Amino acid sequence: MRRRSVPVLSALLVGLLATSCSAGGSAGTDSSAAFARPAGDAGSASAHAPRDPASVRANELGQVPVLMYHQLTEHPASVYDRTPADFRAELERLAREGYVPITAAELTGGRIDVPAGAHPVVLTFDDSTNSQVRLGADGRPAPDSALGILLDVARRHPGFRATATFFVNSEPFSATGGKQALGWLAAHGFEVGNHTMDHSNLRTLGDEEVQHEIAGDLREIRQLAPGARVVSFALPFGSMPEQAALAVRGSSQGVSYQHRGVYLVGANPAPSPFSASFDAAAIPRIRSEGANGQEAEYGSTAWLDRLAANPSSRYTSDGDPATVAFPKAEESRLAPAYRARARAY
Repeated sequence: MRRRSVPVLSALLVGLLATSCSAGGSAGTDSSAAFARPAGDAGSASAHAPRDPASVRANELGQVPVLMYHQLTEHPASVYDRTPADFRAELERLAREGYVPITAAELTGGRIDVPAGAHPVVLTFDDSTNSQVRLGADGRPAPDSALGILLDVARRHPGFRATATFFVNSEPFSATGGKQALGWLAAHGFEVGNHTMDHSNLRTLGDEEVQHEIAGDLREIRQLAPGARVVSFALPFGSMPEQAALAVRGSSQGVSYQHRGVYLVGANPAPSPFSASFDAAAIPRIRSEGANGQEAEYGSTAWLDRLAANPSSRYTSDGDPATVAFPKAEESRLAPAYRARARAY
């Protein structure tokens, strides 16, 4: 298992990305504005009934927990490990408390389509370990894998969407085989993201090496899952390259990449994508962790407790993805690109 550093506790602001990808752009193409999010881009049509935002205390400028998982094991060896029982209990808690999973791409694209009164959560998995995704001889997810547990919890809790983002390295999910594993994920509504070929610390590499690591991983993902649209990138160790713009856009050996979201290691909820404070080039995540242990105050249990104790601080949907609903007192936090969609109350 790859070694990792302790969580990065502060987001790095990247302000030099003005020539990167637009919200509608795809990897490998040039467009006008970095992480542009058009005010009229409401995402897909909603199957949920909108509600009066005041009746559900909607706040679509609230915080979104982006949870980070690595290895599931019965015998955790580091703070990055969780037992299958711990993982299941955390998903059960999320379901009970009204959270609905969305993908990293949906977060950064502002395509948050969850029922009125519900809260989005992003489940992310790093390093493409066999404990995360393992398919049996029948082609179905192993019940004790993270994927199998997530599917089971979703079956038990209607409305708890079975989706997540898997940030993969080279030769992902070796017990199953990358082609079969990534093909299953892509066919069932899961997102595959880039995590570099070798899980290298990008801060220690030169510009060409950084691009080689990222573009090389993208090349392999495309070979294993043709047609995959890879727009989300998780920094190994949470370490930004010296040239931070290379985490967003670059090329190597004929392969170009453009990411709409760059994800850190920790250790707090992400701002709403509709908030002026949202920085798509440095999105914080929360390490999954129990109430006790090393840096537990930055872990998922502590943060979910805080959000439950302060419900006005978390993202709560009004059920209408075409609008951005929030209390009038929060209006100053709205990003200018979303003024046309504002629904203040």
